[in-house]
Amino acid sequence: MRLGIVGMLPGDFRTHTDEHFEAIHQLGFTGAGFHFPGHLCEEITPSDIQACTSRFSKHNIDLVQFAITYPECLFHPDPTIRQTVIDKIEKGTQIAADLSAPYCLIRPGSLNPAGSWTPHRDNHTPQAWDQLIETLQHIIPILEKNGATAIMETHLVSILRNPEACRQMIEMLNSPNLRLVMDYVNHFETLQHVYHSQERLDHIFDVMGPYSPILHIKDITLGKGLVLHIEETIPDNGELDLEHCFQKFQNQFPNAYGLIEHLPID
Repeated sequence: MRLGIVGMLPGDFRTHTDEHFEAIHQLGFTGAGFHFPGHLCEEITPSDIQACTSRFSKHNIDLVQFAITYPECLFHPDPTIRQTVIDKIEKGTQIAADLSAPYCLIRPGSLNPAGSWTPHRDNHTPQAWDQLIETLQHIIPILEKNGATAIMETHLVSILRNPEACRQMIEMLNSPNLRLVMDYVNHFETLQHVYHSQERLDHIFDVMGPYSPILHIKDITLGKGLVLHIEETIPDNGELDLEHCFQKFQNQFPNAYGLIEHLPID
């Protein structure tokens, strides 16, 4: 397993500087990723692509993950909203391919207008699932045309609420151009999952691990509120056996990247 970082490069790669890459190199990372706003895709020119690829090459840093951000939901009941996000993903995956990024990160979204990672009861209906699959059936030929592989983010509040749903999506669509992110902390649902974290990690990796070629490195802790709060924390500062986690990923993808994210620069 190799180690990379997300959060040290601005989302708009046209603003990357040598100083950004020097800081990454000084910390010993060999790979990096960033989140590009989907509404900016139409502005990107061939010279922007060349400048970005040259800077990664100059500093010997791998572009591990090109993420597209967007507020739309892939399973929204309004077809015009779904088409809007399909168009963004089409343009974004072409940029990812032009940058030689091995993976383009996308997200399913939520029917909650407050954000992609906020809960809504209708995220979990059969109708929502059918809409998600239909949208992805339109996206997969785009991925194939662009020569891109998309990796889907997942979370227990999302439509991809558990490892079984994640695997079901992949197996229903049956395309090597669509894979998952191994963001294991997003699938700890109960107190017992936390207290028996090695058992839960084994289950997560056994079910969705074979389809998850990118690892997001995080840890979790239990909050002090009067109801159950399972919160993200600094790696190796929480409840999880990260050595066990890394070994599980290493066994499945020995040359792949684990990406640290959600940490302040200091």
